Amino acid sequence: MHKSFLIIAAILGAASVAIGAFGAHGLTSILSAEALVTYETAVRYQFYHVFALALTGVLYQSFPNKKTIRAGYFFIIGIVLFSGSLYLLTLAGTAYRWLGAITPFGGVCFIAGWLHLVVGIRDDGKPRGGKL
Repeated sequence: MHKSFLIIAAILGAASVAIGAFGAHGLTSILSAEALVTYETAVRYQFYHVFALALTGVLYQSFPNKKTIRAGYFFIIGIVLFSGSLYLLTLAGTAYRWLGAITPFGGVCFIAGWLHLVVGIRDDGKPRGGKL
């Protein structure tokens, strides 16, 4: 599983660079300043969570459990819902403003991914003796 997360992270990372470059060079004359800020937010959060997904893939080698796997899935779903909805919202225009309602679900997935990663690392199957 860790290898799949690393491959997906690399693909999404390359996509982040391409999408970001497209926004910086191809959309500045087409989109409003407000739409560009939204687009840049989508790129930024995609990039942050590409690193989170790669980290999850690396950490899975030491903490191979369901919580760590779920963290990776939550990061992927979060990227699709959060960044994907913002990309579509900025490119589709005001007719599709309802897409903005999807964005918070992506944010919740990001939070769930981070929390699952915490629990996946913590619950490594070793006795704790009352320590965190």
